[in-house]
Amino acid sequence: MSAITISGVTRRDLRRVLAIEEASFPDPWSDALLRGEIEMLSSRRYTKATVGRRVVGYLGLMFVDDEVHVNTLATDPEARGRGVATRLLLDGIDAALRLGGRHLTLEVAASNEGAQSLYRRFGLAPVGVRRGYYAGGEDAIVMWCRDLDSEHEVARRTGLAESLGSNS
Repeated sequence: MSAITISGVTRRDLRRVLAIEEASFPDPWSDALLRGEIEMLSSRRYTKATVGRRVVGYLGLMFVDDEVHVNTLATDPEARGRGVATRLLLDGIDAALRLGGRHLTLEVAASNEGAQSLYRRFGLAPVGVRRGYYAGGEDAIVMWCRDLDSEHEVARRTGLAESLGSNS
């Protein structure tokens, strides 16, 4: 895969982001919901990963005081396993720290072991379960990583970035 670039999601990206959303989740977000999210600039940050001009993934973050919530993260099925989600999270956490974020949280489907594995590599640990959180009644695992700015967490992310090698 060619070089991956991370930049902000724009309205022009919505069609491609929605296609990835629909390919990734059993109950995908609607165009209206996603459009509303990317327009909440004061408390949200939505970024996309592109290869050339093709959107291959996206990340949505919500900021509340010093907490950062991963609202959504998805990679195009054809680009999975190539570091797209890792690059998006590394970029998102760096931005969160610059904006005063110190703690990261998210909910992940109990059946989504691949995503849980990715999040564990970033230091997120399960702290609870939200029963029936998702449409269809699936439970969500609540995960947290505290003190993103600690030496240990910075070293963890540095190792993840180094493991990616070059941007190709």
